[in-house]
Amino acid sequence: MIPDIKIADFDYNLPDSRIAKYPLPERDSSKLLIYRNGQVSEKIFRELPSLLPENSIMVFNDTKVVPARLHFKRESGARIEIFCLKPVDPIDYNISFSSTGRCVWKCIIGNGKRWKDDILSYDIPEGHRTDLTKFNLCARLVERHTRTCDVEFTWTGDACFSDILELCGQIPIPPYLNRETESIDLERYQTLYAHIRGSVAAPTAGLHFTEAVLQQIKDKGIDTENVCLHVGAGTFLPVKSESIAGHPMHREPFTVSIGFLKLLRDTDKKIIAVGTTSVRTLESIYYAGVKCIENGQPEDIDQWDPYTRDYQYTMKESLDAIIDYLQSHNLDNLTVETRIIIVPGFRFRVVDMLVTNFHQPQSTLLLLISAFVNSDWKTIYNYALRNDFRFLSYGDSSLLFRSNDNI
Repeated sequence: MIPDIKIADFDYNLPDSRIAKYPLPERDSSKLLIYRNGQVSEKIFRELPSLLPENSIMVFNDTKVVPARLHFKRESGARIEIFCLKPVDPIDYNISFSSTGRCVWKCIIGNGKRWKDDILSYDIPEGHRTDLTKFNLCARLVERHTRTCDVEFTWTGDACFSDILELCGQIPIPPYLNRETESIDLERYQTLYAHIRGSVAAPTAGLHFTEAVLQQIKDKGIDTENVCLHVGAGTFLPVKSESIAGHPMHREPFTVSIGFLKLLRDTDKKIIAVGTTSVRTLESIYYAGVKCIENGQPEDIDQWDPYTRDYQYTMKESLDAIIDYLQSHNLDNLTVETRIIIVPGFRFRVVDMLVTNFHQPQSTLLLLISAFVNSDWKTIYNYALRNDFRFLSYGDSSLLFRSNDNI
């Protein structure tokens, strides 16, 4: 049954002054709220390794934010911003990034009403490198959709599209920061372990980790593993419906290696997810396996799949089905898309602990937190508001132990 949850029940007052507009000078100097068995305390993030159980696996999302905001201009002088979301032709991220001369991406268009059918030229910022003219980067509107457009990019020379983005694009920082991208964002709106290009928003729970913290985690004997979910702009979309049942969840691709799937199947260690994107990936694996059992292959996960019926398959049966499928098809990775929405009433099958930042009022991410702590989110957020925690992407962090779990 689709949950009947009123989004107004997940509201709180977040003054603009509590939104961290810039990162702290040191990544691991942020505050760390700890929630366990209904009790809240706080430390500094660099103390995180001492709080984690040795018999555990910490899972990171190693997606990398791409400089996906491009500025163009019409012959009339009107400026158009194009925000690249996901590749359309070629549809594979790696192939699209490696493309030379042409590719098509699904995009959000700023000032789009001013763009007709003409071809746009890249708008070189004042004071920017003049050699960017040699690429002759252009954009053509291919097709309009409800919220997005398909845009064809063409350029001269032998540069691949990833080089074009690095040279011409800007890092797309969150809209609620209410400022333009600055030089500090090039480094700090990216995790240290970012590896696979494709996100247009950072998995911000990972922004606190330093090399020292990561090394302490490994020195403690905690296994560290990576998954990859490319974060889309939909993560910032507000919930406009009164009930969460009316909110269309965005679709995001994720990849998990067969080696990690085998480890997950065979381990009894506690699983620590770094960020809500890691949670969505890990919890989506079960439903990909169910589809593999019932339909013969892993398939994309729909928004309400976890709620429409009771599932009798075990996690091991689900993982076995995926692993068998990958092995029989000589595949090294599970790659599907997920629209999963995690709200109160969700049954967690994988994640035991969660490292995450503080999320916006009336957001799907706040509902995920509520589901994880058995609807005790107000205890956590009231403490953070009373004790000067910084909120959202560049804000402070928390370590949440799943409710009713004796870890």
